[in-house]
Amino acid sequence: MQRREPLSEQDVARLEAQRAWVRDHFTPESRHKYEQLDEKLRLLDTILKMHWIEPGETSKLQCLGVTLGDAFVQGAGLHWVIVEDEHGRDPALEYPGTSILLFPLTMISKRVESGGTVDVLAMYASVCEKVAALAHDDSGPDR
Repeated sequence: MQRREPLSEQDVARLEAQRAWVRDHFTPESRHKYEQLDEKLRLLDTILKMHWIEPGETSKLQCLGVTLGDAFVQGAGLHWVIVEDEHGRDPALEYPGTSILLFPLTMISKRVESGGTVDVLAMYASVCEKVAALAHDDSGPDR
């Protein structure tokens, strides 16, 4: 059975450390750009296209997933939660008032680790479009 809960202080600290690893690719005087959706996505795209992370560097790839998650929070109205089930306890994104859950930490890592390429902008647009459609379907009168 799956259980959702708010982030604990430890969860927030973990996500912030992962977020900081990505954000610190900006120069100190440019780190404020992380707050802008288009800059977040551009940074992810640059890191991937320049191959600054090897396919086996799962923890770094999952840091990119946190930043992708932050982009979904910013652009698609999702928010971070913890999902606990028989497989463990993981950060996820939830669309409020629906059953929609995304697991962004692995969206990039699974593709890169399997030898695929990631078009961050296309992935972001596609997921936002799917979430909007699902949210519309999932938030009907019986919800």
